[in-house]
Amino acid sequence: MGLSLLAYLILAVTGINLFSRRNNEHPQPNWLRTAHYTTGWVMVALVLLLLAIGIVGTLGHFGSLGHSGHLIAGCSVVVLVLLSAASSTQISPSQPWARAVHVGTNIVLLVGFTWVSLTGWQVVQKYLP
Repeated sequence: MGLSLLAYLILAVTGINLFSRRNNEHPQPNWLRTAHYTTGWVMVALVLLLLAIGIVGTLGHFGSLGHSGHLIAGCSVVVLVLLSAASSTQISPSQPWARAVHVGTNIVLLVGFTWVSLTGWQVVQKYLP
């Protein structure tokens, strides 16, 4: 989870930098956009890995899913991350809605990551002696 949060932080910093450079009409270095895009796909992979670990771990320990709000929080974060990634691939001058969806989703994702972190802490407490 920590790596996903780090990726989110890096994405926020690089995304704000890209936004600032675009609005101030400064040239964007190629590495900045590449770093933003690559970090985004790494975050998608991390979130999907966490989903798989959570499902396997919960089924292995409890035998079924749905023992806490963490499942809903986790699935919400997965959907938000996938929506953000999908909308990022549509960003272009001819589709201005895609950037709005991408940025808006990432703002909501901050709430989602907070929610999944809090509910995850409750789940961890169940496993500790």
